Amino acid sequence: MSLFKARDWWSTVVGNKEEFDQGCLCVANVDNSSSGQDKIIVGSYMGFLRIYNPHPAKPGDPVQAEELLLETQLREPILQVEVGKFVSGTELLHLAVLHCKKLCVYAVSGTLGNTEHGNQYQLKLMYEHNLQRTACNMTYGPFGGIKGRDLICIQSMDGMLMLFEQESYSFGRFLPGFLLPGPLTYSSRTDSFITVSSCRQVESYKYQVLAFATDASRQETEQQKLGSGKRLAVDWVLNIGEQALDICVVSFNQTVSSVFVLGERNFFCLKDNGQIRFMKKLDSSPSCFLPYSSVSEGTINTLIGNHNSMLHIYQDVTLKWATQLPHIPVAVRVGNFQDLNGVIVALSDSGCLQCSYLGTDPSLFQAPKVEARVINYEEYDAEMNKLQKIIKEATKTKDVLLRSGKNEELALSVVVLPASVSKAVDSEVKAEVIPSVTVKITLESRLTPLKTKLSVCVQPPLALTHDKFILELGKAKSKTVVLAAFLKGNCPPADLEGSALASYSTQTGIPRVAQCKFRFPLKLVCFSAQPSKTATQKLTIDTNKPSVSLSTLFPDFDDQIDDDQPNALGFQLLAGSKITLLASKTSQRYRIQCDQFEDIWLIAKELVLRLEQYFRKKNCKDFACTFSDPIPLQEYFEIIDHHFELRLNAGKYEQLLSERAVQFRAIERRLLARFKDKTPAPLQHLDTLLEGTYRQVIALADAAEENQANMFQAFTRLKSATQLVILLISLWQKLSADQVAILEATFLPLTQDTQELGWEEIVDAAVSHLLKTCLSKSSKDHALTLANQFSIPRDTNRLKKHITLLYDRLAKGGHMSLDTDTDSQQLTMLPGGCTTILESDLEERPVSQDSTMMFTNHRHLNQQ
Repeated sequence: MSLFKARDWWSTVVGNKEEFDQGCLCVANVDNSSSGQDKIIVGSYMGFLRIYNPHPAKPGDPVQAEELLLETQLREPILQVEVGKFVSGTELLHLAVLHCKKLCVYAVSGTLGNTEHGNQYQLKLMYEHNLQRTACNMTYGPFGGIKGRDLICIQSMDGMLMLFEQESYSFGRFLPGFLLPGPLTYSSRTDSFITVSSCRQVESYKYQVLAFATDASRQETEQQKLGSGKRLAVDWVLNIGEQALDICVVSFNQTVSSVFVLGERNFFCLKDNGQIRFMKKLDSSPSCFLPYSSVSEGTINTLIGNHNSMLHIYQDVTLKWATQLPHIPVAVRVGNFQDLNGVIVALSDSGCLQCSYLGTDPSLFQAPKVEARVINYEEYDAEMNKLQKIIKEATKTKDVLLRSGKNEELALSVVVLPASVSKAVDSEVKAEVIPSVTVKITLESRLTPLKTKLSVCVQPPLALTHDKFILELGKAKSKTVVLAAFLKGNCPPADLEGSALASYSTQTGIPRVAQCKFRFPLKLVCFSAQPSKTATQKLTIDTNKPSVSLSTLFPDFDDQIDDDQPNALGFQLLAGSKITLLASKTSQRYRIQCDQFEDIWLIAKELVLRLEQYFRKKNCKDFACTFSDPIPLQEYFEIIDHHFELRLNAGKYEQLLSERAVQFRAIERRLLARFKDKTPAPLQHLDTLLEGTYRQVIALADAAEENQANMFQAFTRLKSATQLVILLISLWQKLSADQVAILEATFLPLTQDTQELGWEEIVDAAVSHLLKTCLSKSSKDHALTLANQFSIPRDTNRLKKHITLLYDRLAKGGHMSLDTDTDSQQLTMLPGGCTTILESDLEERPVSQDSTMMFTNHRHLNQQ
């Protein structure tokens, strides 16, 4: 048995599917027995009241029938049970039960049984009070310093304190500035009530101040009743900055008393005047607590239960013990049973009642005597050598570092096939037939059985029917998963590539990831159409080889090739415009034309890939594509401006929505104050104003949601246009793969486009870094002054100037290099942003041969 586990002395399950809270548990000598032993009183929200007298023969024994002294149903939910001197003329203890609309005081008495059935216990109603207001909780004590009896104070849900002097109602008072009820307790030393308001403040009210304040039950005008609670003078206030779960006053001697408050993250110990004696920040969310006496002079012990099923024992702020409970406690008490003092009684919200104690049980185990034997040192040396070989094999460097070679444990392959029947679901595309493709992913375990988690990723607006799988692979066994991909969003995708990631752990516990990339066919997002003769956007791609027939390059789209126009082919995007591809008969050129600049990207990329694949099969190694026309930056800037305008609109909608929400809450507070008044008052058109504000909030929320959808489509189109510009620059300047990777890292950041950190500011900082490092005009431009943080710019003029300057420097011979030296290594660190580049002089000097740049290679995943 673990040392830090509560020792189960007695436990049971109270009721069947009943609910309990912190006020449903009380431990006291409720039957006034001469032995002075405590009984456990439990009330439930289902209205059942039970009284237990645990006395197991030995710890852990099952519950006996005679241990349940009393069980009765009171037909109303029980909010709280307390034991005190609640009946006049006697100092015997009685049981007070708080219901939602009633307070009942009972006498619990036992009759000695004459047969084997045991003693009989009865519950006798002494008196009851019908409440006019819904009760929340109660406290009791010798209010006003009376001797030999306890008075009861009940807090209602609307903030009224109702005081009862045993059988008679005394008076009621409203708490000032009340919104929601909090925990309530009474301090006999200061004769005051202490509560925690919804303002997260601990407030103390003197009993004498409550007694002499204006009676809340008097018939007064509306304004007088609102002011009657405000005339209550608070004794002291302390802001603790969080909601309180419970509050308790501890006074173990006549000179010192403390107020303990359990918050959501801390618990506080206060003096009588509200000053903080100490506080403790808790590591986990608490559920209940109980301060009790300590054996050390001047210190207090506190039991604190939390939502990790742990019970911590603190001496002031020092953690003295931590023990594990079998459930999450909502109430905890300390009682004395069968001369066993200090038994911890814990109750869960589902009715698990446990009596436990701390410490350890004495061990009765005795180790047997070990027989002496002759030690065989040669056998021990052989075993040691064998174990060292196993340890050395398990801790080899190759098992710790990630390998970029072929994966030995897992083989991952992906095949994309056309689907005969479309499996698209919940698509936003407005088309008669939405095509889909079938993706077959095969995983094979080569060495040992593996538990693999498979994730399939595609770029929105593409979607998958399933994207996550958990597979159990046997040794030398393979499994295949089948899923479908389709176009879900109502805009063309910026990329037709996807990736499959399989994560697993080796025999030595090293986590590994296998990755396989794949590409969807072009027919997933478009279909063949008649070519168009007119278009506003035209791009011409030159080659160094004779033109290839379009029916040869695009055999899957040759159904629309006309015999009169064999060198023209039309593509209709499912969520875009029509693109026409023309192949020159006499020259080595291909023209792509469309009404939307960004829609050209998919066809241009597909054309370049298919041309390279065609001439690779012909064993032609000197094939190359070029672009000689000016880069269409003006069309690109229009797309950037449209995306940035939607970002600004999102900020405006957010500000307007915040203002209307503040106005809505202010009107709600006004109406709540009117509804709490006893005497009805005219609403002064507050209901009309509330309805109008509500409609404005809904309209603004709908507009913000629509703008968010438009911004997503605009960002997707921006990525398409950006990739098209990068493609044209690479063809224009004949950039290498590493230089294209630099441009992609600059213009296509991996972070998502959000309102706080958007595409414009990230790309502006990256382009600025390029202009001051590898594309700088002189070595003095290497001195970078970095900004502290990113922020949304006022406009896109600065970004467009930097992109134009980047284009000019590339046109004048600028060279981007991955090589670096020791002088420029520090320039690669970009924690914040870059300062503004002075662009008054657009004259370019020859680029310095020493200007370089470093880019870290992150290709650490195993590719199949």
